[in-house]
Amino acid sequence: MKAVILAGGKGTRGKPYTEYFPKAMTPINGKPLIDYVIQYLKSFNFIKEIIIISDYNDLGGQIKNYYGNQKNIKFVQDSQSGTGGDLLHIEKEFKNESEFLLWFVDNLCAIDVKKMRDTFKEKNSFACIATRTKRKEETGFAIVKDGIITEFKEKPIMKLQLSECLGIYMLGKEIIQKIKKKKQKQVNLSFDIFQQLSKEGKISAHDIGDREWIDAESPMVLERNKKLVTKIIKQMGL
Repeated sequence: MKAVILAGGKGTRGKPYTEYFPKAMTPINGKPLIDYVIQYLKSFNFIKEIIIISDYNDLGGQIKNYYGNQKNIKFVQDSQSGTGGDLLHIEKEFKNESEFLLWFVDNLCAIDVKKMRDTFKEKNSFACIATRTKRKEETGFAIVKDGIITEFKEKPIMKLQLSECLGIYMLGKEIIQKIKKKKQKQVNLSFDIFQQLSKEGKISAHDIGDREWIDAESPMVLERNKKLVTKIIKQMGL
């Protein structure tokens, strides 16, 4: 199986830092964010190759320079055609594959890829999305009765009413055909593809349970959540 890392975003939320380096190269303990993702993916023996999609004519060139000609890592130029459109340009890479993993580079999580793959197959789905139903809040909460605060809850773990979708997907190569049929210059996986498939019961969910997750959108977010980041990296075995 192959894994695709999307690392071609504009990094708008990470400015001004991302004016100098791509989000994928955000440093964590002296190594770039993307390296933690790559080393974690390599720990699964069924993932044989990693494809990184980025704008190598711009800041993404830093990623290519970092890895050079490393074995089993392939670089593909970002086509600027949306999260779905980019996949059309690597269709030939999945010729002998039935499914592939799609990982947005700003997701840091020790998700059990094997179990996610099992869920994808058991549910006979076109796509399986990583989800979570609880999260630790960054602010304090209060219990209020009749306008009076009776107790404070500092940064509690909250159970979510809806499952939160994370940027890690297991996709069947049938998805490529769905994208082709759109015949659009820009194809967004969530809005243009997943919405309809969910109504057809073709999207499964893999809850990460007690595994931690963080949206590594900027160095500031990573610094503010240093303990969480350290915990996730430990869960990844790195």
